[in-house]
Amino acid sequence: MLWGRFFSCKAAVFQAKHAICLAGRGVAIAITIALTGQALAQQTPANNSAATYPNKPVRLIVPSAAGSGTDLVGRMIGQGLSDSWGQTVVVDNRGGAGGIPAVALLTRAAPDGYTMLLGSIGHFSFAPVLYRKLPYDPEKDLAQISLVADQPFVIAVHPSLPVSSVKELIALAKKRPGSIRYGSGGNGTAAHLGPELLQLTAGISLGHVPYRGIGPGLIAVMSGEIEMIMPGLANVMSHLKGGRIKVLAVTGAKRSAVAPHLPTVAEAGLPGFEFNVWYALAFPGGISPNILAKTNAEVVKVLRSAAVKDRFSAIGLEPVSSTPEELTALIKRDQPKWERVVRAANIRVE
Repeated sequence: MLWGRFFSCKAAVFQAKHAICLAGRGVAIAITIALTGQALAQQTPANNSAATYPNKPVRLIVPSAAGSGTDLVGRMIGQGLSDSWGQTVVVDNRGGAGGIPAVALLTRAAPDGYTMLLGSIGHFSFAPVLYRKLPYDPEKDLAQISLVADQPFVIAVHPSLPVSSVKELIALAKKRPGSIRYGSGGNGTAAHLGPELLQLTAGISLGHVPYRGIGPGLIAVMSGEIEMIMPGLANVMSHLKGGRIKVLAVTGAKRSAVAPHLPTVAEAGLPGFEFNVWYALAFPGGISPNILAKTNAEVVKVLRSAAVKDRFSAIGLEPVSSTPEELTALIKRDQPKWERVVRAANIRVE
């Protein structure tokens, strides 16, 4: 009798342990299935997003006011992508403070492909060396998409200045240090750093007169208030035939297709000098490589279209594209050069 009770108790204990074991396995299996499902749920949107991207409007942040050169480039690219994608690209103008708040806004956006930025050399190459502190890390917080345009800049002078070439301009500046004054659109702008690069390369001294925008600076040269300016070719095209300003050369490595009669600075007396002002697109850092590659391919296709080429040419721009890797390498090459210029001229923008 006692032995029967003993074996009954052992059987009960065995059954209980077996049940607990099975229950434990069931829980483990359930947890595994749940975790696998969660992982698949997380992976599926990322894998499928590139195939369906974009399936809603895309915001294009432009770090300048409406009507500016950067804004015009942004709207042309935005329209081209809208036509190609079949989705609206909404231009969001965020001017002020050198475009730094606009770039910071991009870096705070979700890296899902629905927010991008159209910036220029000033935002990508100048800013990291001009500002002591930036509210973002240019390398980690930005994902470069592609170059989109190149804007030829020119050296322009008042007709009364007794020079007809860059070589003669340099000779006069060496003879009269500091007497030739150039205008810019403000400290740290392309029209400021370009002439500073010219001074450093040629070993000359010019006087800087900053204005509130390149327009007032251009008016100052044409009125004879100052002697020189280095603006975009598009800014002076309408004045070339009026005799109110004299253009000596374009600053790029090659002649501009828009004005092929103008020599480069290197051809006109300063070998090795090159200053290109370019525009480019970027996503927030952490973007899906598939979305980045798909967008790059779409941008390249848009830039090759006859419509965009014609629109760019009308305002003195040349379409130019790149891979994300080529654009990143360009920025890395540019920054040391501009750091030397900024240090030599002791330029600071707060």
